[in-house]
Amino acid sequence: GNRMKTEHMLDEIRDANLTYLMLAQRLIREDRAQALYRLGLTEEVAGLIDGLSAGQILKIAASNLLMCAFRFNDDLVWNLLTGHSRDQAASGMHAAILMAGRIAQPA
Repeated sequence: GNRMKTEHMLDEIRDANLTYLMLAQRLIREDRAQALYRLGLTEEVAGLIDGLSAGQILKIAASNLLMCAFRFNDDLVWNLLTGHSRDQAASGMHAAILMAGRIAQPA
């Protein structure tokens, strides 16, 4: 029962980690500036992810800790992203501008 739920959740975390790390590495290699912006990474973290081997990615992904995190925690951005504004595109752009203006902060 509960043990199965925990194991299932850990499997999902590992899958999310693997997907995130593979996506991050691909984005970094294709367009570093876009990757830093879209993923909210520092240049140092991007360099580390870029240098990971496939084996290292698998090892890191196997952790029971989620590697990615939400980049914002204020109501304004959440309301812009989830609100029911008449102009959803403008709200999304406003949220993107607010997030882009923030420096990537280590967790």
